[in-house]
Amino acid sequence: MRIVFDTSMLVAAARSRTGASQALLRALPQPGLTPCLSVALYLEWQDVLTRPEHRPPGQSPKDVLQFLRYLAGLCHHQDIHFLWRPFLTDPGDDMVLELAFAAQAEYIVTHNVRHFAGSEKLGVQAITPGDFHQLLFPKP
Repeated sequence: MRIVFDTSMLVAAARSRTGASQALLRALPQPGLTPCLSVALYLEWQDVLTRPEHRPPGQSPKDVLQFLRYLAGLCHHQDIHFLWRPFLTDPGDDMVLELAFAAQAEYIVTHNVRHFAGSEKLGVQAITPGDFHQLLFPKP
């Protein structure tokens, strides 16, 4: 299954060691689960996660970049040869949806599900980290 991690999910993982976002990152690599990444999304990850307000306590920008390189190494790297902008209300979200569609990802894992209203028309479902974690690891 291919998925896309929206930047909001990575920010939440950096802020909380006990949330679903962090649990999803800790579960990687996961057999049958392939995160997808584009150059544009990777650059956004770098920009946002190296900001002081988004870095985990005690982590330097260098530490964050090292983690992002590791995460990128687990990802399917997808070129995007088309743009549909504007499709969603936020152009920053359009690039995430374009990646998901080009990579044939089933899900965009995000804390901003409402920002991706309409993504289902392209066969991509926006889902919260908690709901996606429950989908992967159902409780008996």
